Amino acid sequence: MDVPSVFDFFLLSLASFRLTRLVVFDKITEFIRRPFFVEWTEVNENGEVETYIKPKEKGFQSWVGELISCYWCTGVWSALGLYGGYLAYPSLFQPIIVVLAIAGLAALIETIVHFVQR
Repeated sequence: MDVPSVFDFFLLSLASFRLTRLVVFDKITEFIRRPFFVEWTEVNENGEVETYIKPKEKGFQSWVGELISCYWCTGVWSALGLYGGYLAYPSLFQPIIVVLAIAGLAALIETIVHFVQR
């Protein structure tokens, strides 16, 4: 079994973090999530429009909706996919892992800066 170095483990961890957020939360991937959710809006007591989503109720769409609405679940699958790609197709997956890791670290730094500036 090929165990990643500490550096590769760190890269894979950051890449998995970023891929998980990309799938579960980011607006850019909303079109991927849309077929698996029911969406509705309501006006709250302050007059602000709030949008709610929940996974569809039946079948494959329900299963995928549940999966991609849970960042813990999606995190496991993204880690499995990235690590599997790292082992099976390193020349293809290494650039993907590095880019996602850079984006993941940048997101963490941005969160820290935003928190400190408050």
